[in-house]
Amino acid sequence: MKELTYSKAINEALREEMARDSKVLVLGEEVGVPRGGVFGVTQGLEEEFGKSRVRNTPISEMAIAGAAVGASLLGYRPVAEIMYVDFITLAMDQIVNQAAKVRYMFGGKARPSLVIRTQGGVGRGGAAQHSQSLEIWFATIPGLKVAMPATPADAKGMLKAAIRDDNPVIFIEHKKLYATRGMVPEGDHVVPLGKAEVKRQGTAATIVTYSYMVLEALAAAEQLAARGIDVEVVDLRSVNPIDWERVLSSVKKTGKLIAVYEACKTGGLGAEICSRAAEELFDYLDAPVQRVAGLDTPIPYNRKLERAAIPNADQIVAAVDRVL
Repeated sequence: MKELTYSKAINEALREEMARDSKVLVLGEEVGVPRGGVFGVTQGLEEEFGKSRVRNTPISEMAIAGAAVGASLLGYRPVAEIMYVDFITLAMDQIVNQAAKVRYMFGGKARPSLVIRTQGGVGRGGAAQHSQSLEIWFATIPGLKVAMPATPADAKGMLKAAIRDDNPVIFIEHKKLYATRGMVPEGDHVVPLGKAEVKRQGTAATIVTYSYMVLEALAAAEQLAARGIDVEVVDLRSVNPIDWERVLSSVKKTGKLIAVYEACKTGGLGAEICSRAAEELFDYLDAPVQRVAGLDTPIPYNRKLERAAIPNADQIVAAVDRVL
């Protein structure tokens, strides 16, 4: 094991996969020299692998996604970076109507083996056009996989799995996670997509969450543990496919469910989690399901208002108290 930041773990995954397979390409705005992307995640890759495999692109999300789809159909494994998930709106046709559909439309003969890396969430004062959580858009599209790791170890392992996958993967990295640190296994560390993980064991209630909200849920769990309340924290890691077996088995054990997500409350992923639990585990639930989510509002630029628009550990604690 070694300690890495979240951003360094992603960089290491890219470097290892590019060294392992010459068909792996990186493309996007400023991904090469000098910056290595807006968050510096691809720093050093152009120097090591050259401009033919690390390509700075024009400021055109449609072109970036379209080039990635085309390259994947020719046998390459492109990793395209869209600077912010907000800008992915400009590439929706290429991702939703082409990448997600082509394997089905050609009877499995086409292999859209591409990864779209992008950044989501709040925390940097990015305001309404640079701070959204849009994962639900992609989680509802058959043919797309959506990964949202919360730890450096998962970031590295899941990105390696995504690059090797023969399906298109939307890989969303939360901006506030880049500087976080954690222990990462050395060697060829691969984390399968679609497998949730229990980040903390407990019996009082189940908190289901993903991405940066995993950290808030664990902080809430610490507060509750000081009062003698042990909650279980389930990190989805992938929001499509969802590991329903792991989620429902935890809820069945505790009898109480709190779904936590940063995106707007209305229509968010937590609604699907709560609906599935109500459909399949009604007789096991000892209290109404709870959602702790972002407000249905554009994200403000003001830092205090920004913090007020998304969930925090105190709100999660309050939700657990309600179900108990």
